[in-house]
Amino acid sequence: MQDANVVTDTIAAIATATGSGGIGVVRVSGPQARTIAQSILGQCPSPRHAAYLPFKEADQSTIDQGIAIYFQAPNSYTGEDVLELQAHGGPALLQILLSRCLALGARQALPGEFTQRAYLNEKMDLAQAEAVADVINASTVEAARSAMRSLSGEFSNRIHVLLDRLIELRMYVEACLDFPEEEIDFINQGNVEAKLKNILAELQKIFQQAKQGNLLREGLTVVLVGQPNVGKSSLINQLAGDEVAIVTPIAGTTRDTVKSLIQINGIPLHIIDTAGLRETDDEIEKFGIARTWRALESANIALLLLDATHGITDVEKSILDRLPLDLPKIWVHNKIDLSSEAPGLKEIDHEMHVFISAKKGDGVDLLKAHLLKMAGWQTTSEGIFMARTRHLESIAKVESFLNVGLQSIDQAELVAENLRSAQTELNSITGEFTPDDLLGEIFSKFCIGK
Repeated sequence: MQDANVVTDTIAAIATATGSGGIGVVRVSGPQARTIAQSILGQCPSPRHAAYLPFKEADQSTIDQGIAIYFQAPNSYTGEDVLELQAHGGPALLQILLSRCLALGARQALPGEFTQRAYLNEKMDLAQAEAVADVINASTVEAARSAMRSLSGEFSNRIHVLLDRLIELRMYVEACLDFPEEEIDFINQGNVEAKLKNILAELQKIFQQAKQGNLLREGLTVVLVGQPNVGKSSLINQLAGDEVAIVTPIAGTTRDTVKSLIQINGIPLHIIDTAGLRETDDEIEKFGIARTWRALESANIALLLLDATHGITDVEKSILDRLPLDLPKIWVHNKIDLSSEAPGLKEIDHEMHVFISAKKGDGVDLLKAHLLKMAGWQTTSEGIFMARTRHLESIAKVESFLNVGLQSIDQAELVAENLRSAQTELNSITGEFTPDDLLGEIFSKFCIGK
């Protein structure tokens, strides 16, 4: 961890979204923030007090007039001196204001660099820093709420409580190693096995909540496949609740993949409507069909649509043979309004079949519910915090170390070693032990100005 008192260079960036708006913000952070304020404003405002002032060019002409706020270190977002200039939100005007800050000695901030400095200066831990980007990028209300829970420290607090218990147990086991000649069974006397099992149980609870949060963050990629004119476009419109795909009775209307982001109970679903799979001489349609097969490689779930009036034909069977073996799938029997079947769910040969009418919407809610079930979503999102794939991977590694420790409970040295490895891995979530290359990867995906 970098010392919070280390002097760094000064950075600046436009902190508001690209495009025109009522207000735009230029943010400056670093030791020259006060000097830059004095040059642009003619004074440095009192810390944490808004001042309505003209923003001046080098020749003292006015760039704009707006609100300036100065935050003195360490009482700022980054832990450094910070200046925020709130001007009118015209892109050209903000660029002029940013250029003025750069001319006064600041440099253009890298993506995520303000938040990275907040992390390095211990204003937040790594899990909270990642949650900043998740709040910004949240695509549903539930995702935003879960990201805010992580940003406020709920996820980190759960990890720290578990770490404290893990460290206490590790200290006890390592202390036992100092008395190898004693005829005392320190492991049994200290209830090490029971404590280890309790830590594992709590870890599994955290994993389940983190898994739910990861689903809110990443969403679910669902690919619709089937013959032309089986109702894929109609179904995507029903799922989206909007006319996002063209629906006609002409086979082959969808010639390329059509991606739509919708939500079901707050879960983002990346729905990919694909070209109908059939033999064709149309070069454009062939290109779309090739994209369909590529889309299936990254899918979480495939919906195999078929005409309920025809049932599963040799064409559907050939499609099934080409699907990735480990790809979860749901058979969707569409057009039950023409076959007189009732909407419903049936398990046939260990695979789920859903009977719907995409035209009328019958049975679509059953399909939505089953999609969420397959994704592992629970009925309530209360208390769920946002988590990333790397968090889940770390928790899984910790669980593995603790299980090895349990299996080696009679060998104190192995128990101690696995507790040490578990502690190091758990620390990587909040950033106590995190490689610099991982930090670079994490913050490079932030927007500039945050």
